[in-house]
Amino acid sequence: MKSLNGESLTTPRTIIKLDENDCREIEDVVVRETTLTVNVNSKEMATLVCSPRDQVYLAVGFLCAEGVLKRREDLRTVNLDVERGAAYIETNPDLELTDKLVVKRCITPSAGCGGTSISTTIPNPPPPISSQLKVKAETVLKLAAELQQRSRLFKRTGGVHNAALAQGEEILIFQEDIGRHNTLDKIHGQCFLEEIPRDDKMIIFSGRISSEILLKTARMRVPILISRSAPTDLALKLAEDLQITVLGFVRGKRLSIYANKERVIL
Repeated sequence: MKSLNGESLTTPRTIIKLDENDCREIEDVVVRETTLTVNVNSKEMATLVCSPRDQVYLAVGFLCAEGVLKRREDLRTVNLDVERGAAYIETNPDLELTDKLVVKRCITPSAGCGGTSISTTIPNPPPPISSQLKVKAETVLKLAAELQQRSRLFKRTGGVHNAALAQGEEILIFQEDIGRHNTLDKIHGQCFLEEIPRDDKMIIFSGRISSEILLKTARMRVPILISRSAPTDLALKLAEDLQITVLGFVRGKRLSIYANKERVIL
């Protein structure tokens, strides 16, 4: 399977497969893992562990989630060097970046959104979301089913997470990556670069809703977060404070509403 920039997302591997009936050698595929070093104004900011797909969106979305980029006019250029595994971003020289570029970080696929522990006190939290968006429960179930249907790379390898941005019953953006946080950053980056409004959209997500995932959703200004998995208690506390509707265990014909139920039409 190829990414949009031509990079292979998988690599072949000969494995020994053992089950209750047989032990045999077979050809399989595994997902590729790469690194992307994000440089801002010639300074190295972070190295992200990711899949080789939509890395420009990932770099920009990561900077949006970190609070570095807030306005489209602050971004001047983005260049990707695939061979070096690096993104080079130039911003408006008036943008204050000093405090955000002090520490170099290596962020793994399971890491949080800043390399530091999230506590009950969140520094510089985004403001609450006042969107009046509502969604029918049956639409939520359809969107979750479509996310699963589109997850072909996961079905082949079991090695990626998936996320999508939807409006109404339509999925507008679909992303998959070895890092669950990366899927949201890629969506954020695409929305930022293409100036796609998010206050009338929903996120559908394949993984657990942790506080980091909730905060990334909040910083995207998306009012409804839908997942096939479970939320954590801190994520739900943040959802209540930030007025984000959270639905979990959305599978088949069932779902659970955990926060801000007024946006869901039963």
